[in-house]
Amino acid sequence: MSDTENGAPEETSAAPGTDVPDKAAAVAALAEAIRVVGQQSSRPAGPPAPGGTAQAPAGEAGAAGGPATAEAPAAARPAQLRAETDEQRAQALRATAEVLAAGGAPTDLAPAAVAAFGDAAAEELRADPWSVLTLPGVRPEHADGFARGLLGPAAGPGDPRRAQALVPWLLEQSALRGHSAVEIGEVTAGLDRLGLPDPAAALQSAVVDGRAMPFQEELTGPEAHSAGGDEDDEPPTRTVLALERLALAEESLADGLVRLMSTFVPGVDEAEEDGDDNSGDDDDAEPAAEGAEGASAEDAAADAAEDGLDAAVTHAAPGPTAWEAAAVAAPSSSATALVRAVAESALVTHTGGEAARAEPVALVRAAAGLGLRAWAATWTEQGRDTVAALADGPVSVATLAELLSGTAGPGRSSDGTLALDVLVVLDAPLLDVELAATLLESLADGTRLVLSGDPGQLWSAGPGRFFADLLAARVCPSVASRTPDFGPIGELVSGIGIGELQPVEAPDKEVVILTAKDGGEAVHRAIQLLTDSIPRALGIPAEQVVLLTPGHGGAAGTRVLNAAAKARLNPGPGRFGGFDPGDRVVDSPAPGVVRPARVLDGDANGLHLEYPDGSRRSVPPAEAGRLRHGWALTVHQAVGRRWPGAVVVLPEDAGAALTRQWVYTAFGRGERHLSVVHAAGPALPQAVAERPAPPRTTRLRAILAENAAQAY
Repeated sequence: MSDTENGAPEETSAAPGTDVPDKAAAVAALAEAIRVVGQQSSRPAGPPAPGGTAQAPAGEAGAAGGPATAEAPAAARPAQLRAETDEQRAQALRATAEVLAAGGAPTDLAPAAVAAFGDAAAEELRADPWSVLTLPGVRPEHADGFARGLLGPAAGPGDPRRAQALVPWLLEQSALRGHSAVEIGEVTAGLDRLGLPDPAAALQSAVVDGRAMPFQEELTGPEAHSAGGDEDDEPPTRTVLALERLALAEESLADGLVRLMSTFVPGVDEAEEDGDDNSGDDDDAEPAAEGAEGASAEDAAADAAEDGLDAAVTHAAPGPTAWEAAAVAAPSSSATALVRAVAESALVTHTGGEAARAEPVALVRAAAGLGLRAWAATWTEQGRDTVAALADGPVSVATLAELLSGTAGPGRSSDGTLALDVLVVLDAPLLDVELAATLLESLADGTRLVLSGDPGQLWSAGPGRFFADLLAARVCPSVASRTPDFGPIGELVSGIGIGELQPVEAPDKEVVILTAKDGGEAVHRAIQLLTDSIPRALGIPAEQVVLLTPGHGGAAGTRVLNAAAKARLNPGPGRFGGFDPGDRVVDSPAPGVVRPARVLDGDANGLHLEYPDGSRRSVPPAEAGRLRHGWALTVHQAVGRRWPGAVVVLPEDAGAALTRQWVYTAFGRGERHLSVVHAAGPALPQAVAERPAPPRTTRLRAILAENAAQAY
């Protein structure tokens, strides 16, 4: 499988010699069969727990990310029991390594296998050699070789165990490329390419045993038109398959959004509360007031607890008059529009560039001024600090990870939901469906949720396109900022956003475009900019400049750029696992989460890092493998952050990776200066003009269209 986004129609074309109409008919028949099987198979009940890469709320998961149990902490167990457990695990690792070696697989997969299958991993692998396909980095050809090593000639391409493994593997690979669902024709084509004799039987079996969930959806808009739908005909449909965790996450996410909208009750002015026919009758009003005053504190606390709220934080919601006063006092017309939208709706989207971030910050301040518990959440620590700097006074802000884990933020109410009334999430395009579902599960009924972000930037590292789907579904008010990003960089990026790559005036060298003949020259020029030209000409130190490139490999990928940068800026033998004191590194604790740091030193306990906010952390040797040098990053690693200076490197082989979305994001990472070292030729303007974003197949928009109409 390639590393590029999947989903293009040409990738699912029939094999040579196959009659395409017959192939289409066969896929249609298979889709109908899958639909029937899916209707017959039982479906898990109850709301799904957000799974996968999402961060669970504090108290719901153990320190290692597993499910919480009633078992006592390891430190509290008797020493003998701990020793027995350690020996049992060591035995499982040895037995698993023996099975892996017998099949010709690397024995260093043993820890991952034991983590996936438990202490019986060796027995699992012997009984089903293709289950090795669930382990990280294992591909079908590896699993086939392992099966042949264990089973010999009995390991045929049509083995049912092989079919059971290949279907979820294909879906997992699609999830890595951002898809939360896959059209059935694409899965069938993938099974054909892998030499599976009977793809239809494999798909039906995967649906029956729950390895995949089938859905049939009506196509609307451009999708229906491209599928040949006519206004007078029945709308065309498609059948998609999804992994259970992703299917349930998208449904939970849609349910959460609808729940917020349907349980929202706007505040009422005091005059309106007393504005009934008897509003002028003081005799009728006084007994009610006396009754309220006469209630005991114990009764009030009991009532609050019964409603799932802490008595200390109950308060009246501000009415329209208060909200309108806050809107009029907002610092810009776009901020005024945002405050007014939030006054009337529980769910609001807000779009805009970097300068527009001031508007949701003004909203948080306005809501707090109205007595509401209002917080902002950002993707990175840098974003959190930016929000604090933009606020004209104190503002409640935390990263999304801090908010959900409870390390910062408002804390939890007695019912387990976040103790807040208004939550503004910046960088919303970076939320995948599982993390977004976790967030929605953490919000109480009627909470006001504002999702803010730049729709032109890259989507989440995980599957789905939550923010884009929500905008496209049009199920809630949306406020588009009128605040432009100023300066030459802002002008350049704004043009890219509408598909135009035009030169801009940069009198102070805010934007510099350099050409290179190949990747080698691009690396040379980029390192010269990093180490000499930008610090000398613009006064931006090298540690405040980042190199950005499409990928890790290749002639000008992050590996080559980081090696060259280290040789110039911090040469050394890499005596601490390839790192030396003073090295710039990036720590990636989870997909899509990247934290820049600097190596202080290292010892037997691991690498000691210092982060930009001054905090320090020691990375154990077992975790040091996820660290990478950080002078050069991919643009996906750089999302949610900006640097005073950015150098974007486009080697000659970058064309396949370039999209308007990628270029827009890359060119917007520089605050004061942007250099582009360009060896991609016509691929760059062509990508900006013709390739908006890689396609992603998702279900959220269809679910919202079906369920959210009455809520909005």
